[in-house]
Amino acid sequence: MEIQDVISSQREFFKTQQTKSIPFRKMYLEKLRDVIIKNDGLLYEAIDRDFGKSKFDTLTTEISFVLNDIDYYLKNLNSLSKPKKVRTNLVNQIGKSRIYQDPLGCVLVIGAWNYPYQLSLSPMIAAIAAGNCCILKPSEIAFHTMKAMAKVINESFPSEYLYVYEGGIEETTELLKYRFDKIFFTGSTKVGKIIYKAAAEHLTPVVLELGGKSPVIITKHANLEIAAKRIVWGKFLNAGQTCVAPDYLLVEESVEEQFIEMLRKFIREFQYEPDSPQYTRIINSRNFQRLIRLIDSEKVYFGGNFNEEKLYIEPTILHPVTWEDSIMEEEIFGPILPVISFKNFNTVLNTIVEMEKPLAAYLFTSNAEEKGLFTRKLSFGGGCINDVVMHLSNDHLPFGGTGASGIGNYHGKYGFEAFSHQKSVLEKATWGEPDIKYPPYSDKKLSWIRKLL
Repeated sequence: MEIQDVISSQREFFKTQQTKSIPFRKMYLEKLRDVIIKNDGLLYEAIDRDFGKSKFDTLTTEISFVLNDIDYYLKNLNSLSKPKKVRTNLVNQIGKSRIYQDPLGCVLVIGAWNYPYQLSLSPMIAAIAAGNCCILKPSEIAFHTMKAMAKVINESFPSEYLYVYEGGIEETTELLKYRFDKIFFTGSTKVGKIIYKAAAEHLTPVVLELGGKSPVIITKHANLEIAAKRIVWGKFLNAGQTCVAPDYLLVEESVEEQFIEMLRKFIREFQYEPDSPQYTRIINSRNFQRLIRLIDSEKVYFGGNFNEEKLYIEPTILHPVTWEDSIMEEEIFGPILPVISFKNFNTVLNTIVEMEKPLAAYLFTSNAEEKGLFTRKLSFGGGCINDVVMHLSNDHLPFGGTGASGIGNYHGKYGFEAFSHQKSVLEKATWGEPDIKYPPYSDKKLSWIRKLL
């Protein structure tokens, strides 16, 4: 099917007003839930073929997110869609003011390969919950999951409503020639700039979920064992191929040696070995080679082993690392964890402030002053105090970047709003019309206007 025909058919279908119906949206959300559950075997198999992801990790980090999103919108769609009454100012009396959540129209979602179901289907679910037609372009890098999503969705839904468009860079480039009412992209900053530039040609609004070097600060006031356990899990989940994974650690010098020994302890306990069910492989050879080049053998504190045939890189701690080392130049996006020591908490915050704003930031401490400085001083998309990654699992929190780490956010009501236009409507009474705003003007009218304004 030619993509221009799909886009045209979606625009025509949106004009029928059917997608604006709340029962219509709920019907298709329920159908999507049923289709995902019915085809979970296909989805599990596809992601395992792409990068060896276990059923446990696929359920907890992919499928459960998607099903929870559907359940959230089924429960909350009536309230989210309800026009919101707001105050009407004095000059517009007698009147009523409301904000309507208006669907945008035909939207494009471009997904990412590292969590191919969650990062493709979750924004698509938000788009259809908000009443839009949607074209989904999954990442071709996770080839088998792209095929699985295309099969499941294109065989179950009318293309004039939902459609999965397969292909690589050439097909994505073709897509971006057309006008959409919103483009939602998850991926690298480099590609995000290309998406943003293409969207600007049509004045299309965007949500860009990008990345960056997400720091973790561990002070002497932290519960070191809990911090080490949670960081090891969050960093090496999906073999570090997570946009909000800890990118590097900043550890207070007085507890540094004790802490990195705890890191080593938990890496061993979690058994991140080749072919283990709790550890995925690197997505492809190109990313494998990129990551291997980042490992400075002279700074390997733990790990450093790899197997190219299996696309396996052992969880690796680099220590000691300085701000000037090459690994601090770009987002790692893999199972390599550099550790930098610091002496002064304020100084390390000032250093982070001078860098690009990260998608996530984390702090481990029990000190109230340190918590306050962290939240006030640093700008980042979202994060945790005394945990990592888990802020994503709360659908009452918006997820998105700022600055170089992205534009816009989603999850829960924020996803609904991302794919809606907040349409303002003022309704005025037709009686009691004062003539103060109408010509001819006078000093008396001007005096009244000054008082009202």
